[in-house]
Amino acid sequence: MNQNDFIVPEGYKSALNLHETQVGIKTIKDFFQKMLAERLNLLRVSAPLFVAPESGLNDNLNGVERPVTFDISEQNNREAEIVHSLAKWKRYALKKYGFSEDEGLYTDMSAIRRDEHTDNVHSIYVDQWDWEKIIDKEQRTAEYFKETVRTIYKALRKTEQFMSIQYDYIDEILPHDIFFITTQELEDMFPDNTPREREYYITQAKGAVCIMKIGDKLESGEKHDGRAPDYDDWNLNGDILVYYPVLDIALELSSMGIRVDKKAMLEQLDKAGCPERAKLPFHKAVINGELPYTIGGGIGQSRICMFFLRKAHIGEVQCSLWPDEVMKKAADSGIELL
Repeated sequence: MNQNDFIVPEGYKSALNLHETQVGIKTIKDFFQKMLAERLNLLRVSAPLFVAPESGLNDNLNGVERPVTFDISEQNNREAEIVHSLAKWKRYALKKYGFSEDEGLYTDMSAIRRDEHTDNVHSIYVDQWDWEKIIDKEQRTAEYFKETVRTIYKALRKTEQFMSIQYDYIDEILPHDIFFITTQELEDMFPDNTPREREYYITQAKGAVCIMKIGDKLESGEKHDGRAPDYDDWNLNGDILVYYPVLDIALELSSMGIRVDKKAMLEQLDKAGCPERAKLPFHKAVINGELPYTIGGGIGQSRICMFFLRKAHIGEVQCSLWPDEVMKKAADSGIELL
């Protein structure tokens, strides 16, 4: 990140001081996670901060990001990786912990993404609610995916309504319903624009959007966005985005999907050029039908707090490290980074 990536909205001033911001963060997190757990039937569990590289459990994200690694002296300098996300671990945990169909788990996930390009809404520190739920094979459909998205979106709207009662300066801006569109439909609608521009235009027009089918190539030969081949089914996934007027951007709050079965796993590993991953323990378990069918995703904690508190920079609601020039620009602009 350089200071040119850091947008300071004209006339912006936080409505809350640092102490009030901390109270607001806790208020949002307590309310939203309780509602999420109740509506999706989720139980909070403990989760790992690091995993063994050979397990195949770490999230490869777009396939180019490097995990933070370290060695463990007590274990003959065995290597471990800080997680990028818990996308694959959760599915394994549902079986290990003895969850049943229509039951799920959620966890507070902390991750380090050392190669992240930071700006107002991106940080090298990632904190999110990672959740996963067991479903029946017959529920691996676009309609069931949409139904789950609507459930999460209702929890977001309820949280905004609650915050608007608690804080006079917060108005309700989320529309009543979320709009669904596929990446191909979006490309057809805006063929001359980049994926990020398409997201902005559709989100600005609709207010809240779920962009579906992310990971595979579009008719243009380009991908809308990268997605690891071994957890989401690229035909049954999507991102939840909302229009954020403070920064005049499309703000992604959640990425989620119905997870791969054997067929989707093998096809996507082949398309991604990494069929050798099928030999890893997690991947073999999916291919051999040893893990349950699931749906799951991640919901950004700092992103949600930033959105509901109407903050201009994610550093106002989470502790991270920022370049010196960004710290200076923030201080000069009256923006207090934690």
